[in-house]
Amino acid sequence: MAQRKTKRGTTASSAIMFGEELKYAREAAGYTQEAVGRLLHCDRTVLSRIESGKRKPSIEEVEDLGRLLNAVDLLMRLYGRVDWSASIEHPDWFQEYADAEVISIGLRAYQDSVMYGLLQCPQYARAIFAAGDAAGNSEEIEELTRARLSRQSRFLAADGPLLLVILDESAIRAVVGGPSVMRSQMEHLLRVAQLRNIVIHVVPFSNRRTVIDTAMVLLELPEGQHLVYSESLDRGHLSNDSATVARHQRRYDRLRGECLSESDSLRLIAEALEGFRDDEERARRSRLAEEQLQRHQRRQLHRGGPRIPRPRPRS
Repeated sequence: MAQRKTKRGTTASSAIMFGEELKYAREAAGYTQEAVGRLLHCDRTVLSRIESGKRKPSIEEVEDLGRLLNAVDLLMRLYGRVDWSASIEHPDWFQEYADAEVISIGLRAYQDSVMYGLLQCPQYARAIFAAGDAAGNSEEIEELTRARLSRQSRFLAADGPLLLVILDESAIRAVVGGPSVMRSQMEHLLRVAQLRNIVIHVVPFSNRRTVIDTAMVLLELPEGQHLVYSESLDRGHLSNDSATVARHQRRYDRLRGECLSESDSLRLIAEALEGFRDDEERARRSRLAEEQLQRHQRRQLHRGGPRIPRPRPRS
């Protein structure tokens, strides 16, 4: 007999709640995932990921499942209440890492060139996606931005997992989206650095000796397992090989020794913030000057145009 899986406290997300109800309905109807897959002409893994809250089904898929399981009203009602922005589908090559990240009890990350994803403010994330493959597609940009921000929520909570991030100085100097976006990003860094579980270090250009040629993340999972993740141009690489993890941990520790202290790192970020504020003010003044020049040119053009005789009043 099917039984609902109950947990103490609230469900981790509404997508997981939907998945649990779907699983209950399937088991109550006497179907395995394989049987449902055969009847609805889909792979078992598709249903598995919907039931675990990791994949957003289409309305058509929910209707098909509801008819098969005699639960159309229940599933459609729940479907409309789910915050799917917290469970947007990631690329297949990234999904394995995302699944590990969501249960991790600690992350140690190194990032250069651009801001680390879990520390990006909404304006910065949006600018990153607007400059990438999603350029020109506002709907896709917003979906990607929501997905990235949803990954941050558990780390930005007051009692969130440890998040220790080493930023190469290039990550806070490279301008993404203009001075206004960078000002917001620096303010965001200074704000989240006040959380007890978040530590930010900057390795300045002048101190850098250890060579790490790509961003990487070291993950600690609840049962003591450790993973290392990095990305190349087109895909991600996740490894639980103990020798590989240990090698990258040693490189990370060496790099951490080259960083500024936490307080000095925050001072450098604050200095960058002031610089971006100045840049923003100069950009604002430049726009005002350009607008004034254009207004002046339009007035000059109007004054220099042909004179149109006006009728004189009769005396």
